[in-house]
Amino acid sequence: MSGYVLAIDQGTTSTRAIVFDDGFHIRGLGQQEFPQHFPRSGWVEHDPEDIWSSTLVTIRSALADASLSASDIAAIGITNQRETTLIWDRDTGRPIHNAIVWQDRRTAEFCRNLVADGHEAEITRKTGLVVDPYFAGTKIAWLLDNVDGARARAEAGKLAFGTVDSFLLWRLTGGRVHASDATNACRTMLFDIAANDWDDDLLALLKVPRALLPEVKDCDAAFGTTDPALLGAAIPICGMAGDQHAATLGQACFRPGMLKSTYGTGCFAVLNTGETRVPSSNRLLTTIAYRLAGRTTFALEGSIFVAGAAVQWLRDGLGLVDRADRTGPMADAADDAQDVYMVPAFTGLGAPWWDAEARGAIYGLTRKTGPNEFARAALESVCFQTADLLSAMRKDWNGANDTILRVDGGMVASDWTMQRLADILAAPADRPVVLETTALGAAWVAGQKAGVWPDMDGFAERWHLERRFEPHMDPVTRGRKLAGWADAVRRTLT
Repeated sequence: MSGYVLAIDQGTTSTRAIVFDDGFHIRGLGQQEFPQHFPRSGWVEHDPEDIWSSTLVTIRSALADASLSASDIAAIGITNQRETTLIWDRDTGRPIHNAIVWQDRRTAEFCRNLVADGHEAEITRKTGLVVDPYFAGTKIAWLLDNVDGARARAEAGKLAFGTVDSFLLWRLTGGRVHASDATNACRTMLFDIAANDWDDDLLALLKVPRALLPEVKDCDAAFGTTDPALLGAAIPICGMAGDQHAATLGQACFRPGMLKSTYGTGCFAVLNTGETRVPSSNRLLTTIAYRLAGRTTFALEGSIFVAGAAVQWLRDGLGLVDRADRTGPMADAADDAQDVYMVPAFTGLGAPWWDAEARGAIYGLTRKTGPNEFARAALESVCFQTADLLSAMRKDWNGANDTILRVDGGMVASDWTMQRLADILAAPADRPVVLETTALGAAWVAGQKAGVWPDMDGFAERWHLERRFEPHMDPVTRGRKLAGWADAVRRTLT
């Protein structure tokens, strides 16, 4: 059997497909951006057909780029933007509404009512999550209550819910398989992470019919095979994990105390806590890191809604840069005498604040402030938010005290940003040789399940460091900057 594995990496702003060989080298790549839809302030949607068509296009492009056919691929692994919510008709496969994206805040009032009615403690105890519009459960409830006839059809078993992984699996298998994995299921606010199953009490609370839900499997499971008509041959789908969980796997963060942070549209830091579910006293999430061969590994997670999206805003919203990679040199040229802070709460603030109503703000502007200072403020906002997460993790669990951060995602290509990250954290940041860690993690899960890639120990041995960024900022400057950031956040919170 060949060692070629195809990873589908379906993200918030683009879809990628990557063919890896058994040396973990990229042999073929396809990528396609797709539109974002903002029907109202705070609402974010995707057209499900854009998600599906971009997936097919990128798979075919990656195979062509690798000069391979579908029959050459041993397995497929899927990784995806989490919490984004879809419901479709089981007979036709057609979605009943646009996908509601993880960034969407339309259910903020619903969430406030759940908290006011005293349900947050139970939800957190069972799911490890806070009550927030970020998660899929309230999005499901909104769709059932706001699409004509949806609730009755769901209760009759005529509709199917899925996060993006489940939707793609349904389409790839020609509607034969309705399943998800534990890492995506645990982000719905409906899944008991101790019992590893949907929770009837939470389903009743949010009025979500069990008939709507997918079967939940391990990350490494037999998820079916692709419809041969799609790609020319049936390919086994053997791996599935939400994007941050896949990145945790791709960074080989297999031991308790290992920490990775991914810098894409948002920023997500995941700390492996092993078989121990660590409850958070600092508004972090207790989540399933991954479930392999029936064994669950837990994590603490901090979720930042806006990281690379702040740079996109500078480019697309303000027109201050024409390319995202120009922001590092601009930040380096910024005036050190100006302390400009950007709190990028465009869709609320995530961990550890969880303020759905907060909105973006910039502080410290002077007549001398220009594009360079805006660029530095945007990049530093990512570093400051990471510092908030790491501080909360250290308060929750002493296993986080001496950890080294492994970084990945599009932003880590910027040396300036990674050096500033190490400086603000007063801790090293390790950048790997293979930056496509999310896709690599999905590929590894599928490859080892298919028997063509090494096991966990063998994979970890082949993780390689490209560069370690050591902190150099003096404590006085670091303290001043962190105090300024804390003041800016305080002023922004509602």
